Amino acid sequence: MNELAITVIGRDRPGIVADVAEVLARLGANLTDSTMTRLRGHFAMTLICVGPAAPEVEAALAPLAADGQLLATVRAVTPDGETAPAGEPYVMAVHGADRMGIVAAMTRVLAAAGGNVTDLSTRLAGSLYVVVAEVDLPPGAAEGLAGRLADAAAGLGVEVTLRPAEPDLL
Repeated sequence: MNELAITVIGRDRPGIVADVAEVLARLGANLTDSTMTRLRGHFAMTLICVGPAAPEVEAALAPLAADGQLLATVRAVTPDGETAPAGEPYVMAVHGADRMGIVAAMTRVLAAAGGNVTDLSTRLAGSLYVVVAEVDLPPGAAEGLAGRLADAAAGLGVEVTLRPAEPDLL
């Protein structure tokens, strides 16, 4: 079996997830990790699955993209195996008036501290821009990081919070 990264993007409509999941199930591909969202009327899906070779999956997904409304890509990836998180999980939230460069500036501060962004979402609601990022930080990095984030936020005219992430409850 092969580990594959699959992306599907296009104009949102009911049934995209079901269509893709059914194709993968018919092929015997096991969906392991995924993220799916709707962005201003467009649907975006990224997933990792274990299944047949990439060309076979690509061919099976091709009919879903035949009308030009969806784009599906399939790529073989090298399995990383199970690894422990490299740092301590934190959540950074930023909000304020929309302006260019907010994500770039705030994530640069995180990266300079050795932080690894593991999930990030943004929303524009009217003139309010909101960023929520899950970040793994090196042990002890959060203490000085909060001040550097606050300085960067002040320069952008936005507000920022950094807090430990709550453990997932399954």
